[in-house]
Amino acid sequence: MLRNIEETEIDLPQIGPLPVRLRPSARATRLKLRIDPAFDGVEIVVPNGISRKTAISMLYQHGDWVTAHMSRLPERVQFVPGAWVPFMGNEHAIRTVPDAKRGVWAEAGVIWVSGLPEHTNRRVSDWLKKQAKLEISPRAHAYAERIGKKVNRISLKDTRTRWGSCSSNGNLSFSWRLVLAPEDVLDYVVAHEVAHLQELNHSARFWAVVEDLYGPSKKQQHWLKKNGSALHRYGAGT
Repeated sequence: MLRNIEETEIDLPQIGPLPVRLRPSARATRLKLRIDPAFDGVEIVVPNGISRKTAISMLYQHGDWVTAHMSRLPERVQFVPGAWVPFMGNEHAIRTVPDAKRGVWAEAGVIWVSGLPEHTNRRVSDWLKKQAKLEISPRAHAYAERIGKKVNRISLKDTRTRWGSCSSNGNLSFSWRLVLAPEDVLDYVVAHEVAHLQELNHSARFWAVVEDLYGPSKKQQHWLKKNGSALHRYGAGT
């Protein structure tokens, strides 16, 4: 039985060497294959009682499916001069101004980066994470105040399967990549997680809280389902 997450490389006849992550799950009831754009490979969710050998065998059996879906993955976009990346849902070009003293800033569809060009990837990544915190934190506290709750702590991560989470002690966690999405999508995810401060479930009562805070959210949910995975193509899995 698989006990820990394992990352390896499997040579599939149809595609050649393929990064594979085997992730054990106590909640899963069956083996599940998932293409992970952030990993540029495949994740296999392995339920309790299923061996590593069985999981790998399933991968080989679905080699054609994996090949077809891997071929549809968009190319990864690094935060380098000349690249186009979304910021709050709007495409921005990255340009460098080595002699400037302002750090990183966005203006008129451009993310300007001072300093040496070889540091651009890291500097833009750090800047986007900072902007995510600046966008998310005030929204979270404002929504929490509306339902008479308090946020204990807010953290940003680079999660692959969740856009946000809420713990029983009031800690909220969000994917920094939400700052790449349209503003209304980011706003919805914040409202969704804050609603969990009152209802730590996905019951009808929970969705009523979400609607009270944000309003109808089907459009935003659909956007995430359709476009969310593409946000992981930006940067280097930072």
